[in-house]
Amino acid sequence: MRDETVELEIDVSELRLGMHVIRLDCAWEDTAFLFQGFVIQSRDEIDALQIQCRKVVIEGKVKRELDKISQGPLDKPDTAYFQRFSTDSGNTGTTKKSGKKSHPNAQRSARRAIYINKVDVNTEIRTVTNHYSEAKSVAAGIMAGLRVGRALDINRAREVVNNCVDSILRNKDALLLLTKLKQKDGYTAEHCLNVSILSAAFGKRLGLLEEEIRTLGLCGLLHDIGKTKVPLEILQKSGGLTPQEYCIMQNHANWGRDMLMALPKVVHATIDVAYNHHERLDGRGYPRGLVDHQIPYNAKIVAIADTYDAITSNRAYDSARSSMSALKTIHRFRGTQFDSELAREFILMIGIYPPGSIVELKTGEVAIVLTSNPKNRRKPRIMLVRTANKKRISKYATLDLDLHPKADNGELFTISKELPDGTFDVFIQHFIENGLILNY
Repeated sequence: MRDETVELEIDVSELRLGMHVIRLDCAWEDTAFLFQGFVIQSRDEIDALQIQCRKVVIEGKVKRELDKISQGPLDKPDTAYFQRFSTDSGNTGTTKKSGKKSHPNAQRSARRAIYINKVDVNTEIRTVTNHYSEAKSVAAGIMAGLRVGRALDINRAREVVNNCVDSILRNKDALLLLTKLKQKDGYTAEHCLNVSILSAAFGKRLGLLEEEIRTLGLCGLLHDIGKTKVPLEILQKSGGLTPQEYCIMQNHANWGRDMLMALPKVVHATIDVAYNHHERLDGRGYPRGLVDHQIPYNAKIVAIADTYDAITSNRAYDSARSSMSALKTIHRFRGTQFDSELAREFILMIGIYPPGSIVELKTGEVAIVLTSNPKNRRKPRIMLVRTANKKRISKYATLDLDLHPKADNGELFTISKELPDGTFDVFIQHFIENGLILNY
């Protein structure tokens, strides 16, 4: 017997968990799926495929007898023999590359706790907006204090994180929305707070226990404190770093570890994350070149949140890019830089065109996403806020893209791309302050 990789077209009624879908009978961009090709891991994904397609092509391995391989084409293989076929090895605890056992935390991504939103997102935004501003001020004070030699007030840091986690446990979408409201200055402090929020929200999605979520949030807040030792002329340099400057920048991981180890009541997980959040699964990270099973679980989570917020923020050397651009980067480097399963879960958490996203239509208009469409994430309900010429609209109009609305010239309204907050002078915070209602 031998394993042979084959492709098979099947009816969507035959779909099962673990199947690797590689082609549809319709265009990917017209479906709810973010990226082309994926392994089915939930009943919801099967339901979505059955709603939007009639047939799909799957790829997998089927066992064949060696003496029959040379006898010409075989009968259509039974789909029951199809195994999960992807870059990772599923739940076996091993990796394809080395055959070594994975890190003992590798299976912790399985859900263990189930959380429900206790309030709606609009109520929570009104509750938490002022706290978020206060938390940013506290984070900025912590970072500024460390830069001039003050001791880290770990209790104040815990207070900030606990307040954020309390909000996330009530409804994670409110704070996730606020992390999208990027400011033009104070990047480092805002970034640390946003990574804390993203990491804690991710922990909630992964089903971690409440105390683990609070620890994860603290890890996110403190992951970059070593950068307070990096000279400002390097940290804020607008151009590329020289090899010497890059070495200094990389050393923030060592400095962060040392600063946290010096605390009398240290949370050991924060040391792990500060030291290891730039390690990569393929061993090409820093400072130690660790590989997959050597990297702590919390560091893998924070690494994804760190990358997402960095890409969607204005930095000294790069302009902010859209959420979709960040998700595509995370997807592209899954399995080499990021844990594949964690990357997938993070992408699903953020979602394609979540409420509060600013998008440009193919007809040129600019709109804000009001409500997601679970059956087709590319066709949410939107509110037009700029004309095709990018002029302010006197009366905002709402459109449900799932109803196939058309412009005056008969062209369908469809989303072309997502835009960073502030593009064409559209700031989501302004609309929220003026009563914009979002539905998740």
